[in-house]
Amino acid sequence: MLAFVTGATGFVGSHVARVLAEQGADLRLLVRSGSDPKNIEGLKADRVVGDLCDPASLEKGMAGCDVVFHVAADYRLWVRDPERMYRANVEGTRAILKAALQNGVRRVVYTSSVATMGFTSNGHAVDENSPVSLNNMIGPYKRSKFLAEEVAIEAGHSGMDVVVVNPSTPVGERDIKPTPTGRIILDFLKEKFPAYVDTGLNLVDVSECAHGHVAALEKGRSGERYILGGENLTLKQILDKLAAITGLPSPKVRVPYVVALATGVVDEILTGRILKREPRATIDAVRMGRKKMFVSSSKAARELGWKIVPVDNALRCAVEWFRANGYA
Repeated sequence: MLAFVTGATGFVGSHVARVLAEQGADLRLLVRSGSDPKNIEGLKADRVVGDLCDPASLEKGMAGCDVVFHVAADYRLWVRDPERMYRANVEGTRAILKAALQNGVRRVVYTSSVATMGFTSNGHAVDENSPVSLNNMIGPYKRSKFLAEEVAIEAGHSGMDVVVVNPSTPVGERDIKPTPTGRIILDFLKEKFPAYVDTGLNLVDVSECAHGHVAALEKGRSGERYILGGENLTLKQILDKLAAITGLPSPKVRVPYVVALATGVVDEILTGRILKREPRATIDAVRMGRKKMFVSSSKAARELGWKIVPVDNALRCAVEWFRANGYA
């Protein structure tokens, strides 16, 4: 089997590529010019230099491929130019599906996100059938992933073989950028977490998440989406786990929502608009934090054989990797 993988130099994509290689697949990786290749060092694979917005490179890369894993995405909670994010996430997905159709690819596994789910403020776990609309999406990242997912699902309902996976919040080694979740771990390691807000996330081991992608290829139903989740944890519980792993103190002060929102406003204006740097706190991130992003992976368990594992080892791997690679 020859698998075409996008996003393999990134966090989740590098793990997907390595799991495929371990299971005997031949790999062809789409790599952007200028991308850091550290995450694919030592990986036996053909590399095609290209971009999601360059149809010619996608055509070239997919020629002769059996399956496609479209993992690449612009994952940031703050951007100066939201249109660039929409082009990468939405139009890039459309271009991938078009190239896959033209090349006769057998199946496409599209990596979405639980960001597209309909979370509420009551903390109840949501699933693939929870009511949701574009109006529920906060910020360009969530909106762009919601629209991209709709493109993928529509393709799956219209004759193409497309399966959608929705990872929750992956943690582990090789978070090279790092992701917004990786920054939580880094801020903790740098002791920049004097307080916390009352929010929650579902954390999943990135290695398990990668195996879930392969299970979706083998067992998923076209046009369906599958949540790949782990443990539902409040932010305080996550910080307490990091404290147990590192020996660093966990914050004891909880910040009220209005104070967190005010901090986001100030940081976004001062850091983002005036200093032209990415702010540590954003208005959208604080607004997202009002909803606990708790999920159920029951559908993936039933249909893909998905199993929830404790996230402690993944957090430990993330801490060790960040320290070993000079991040903290």
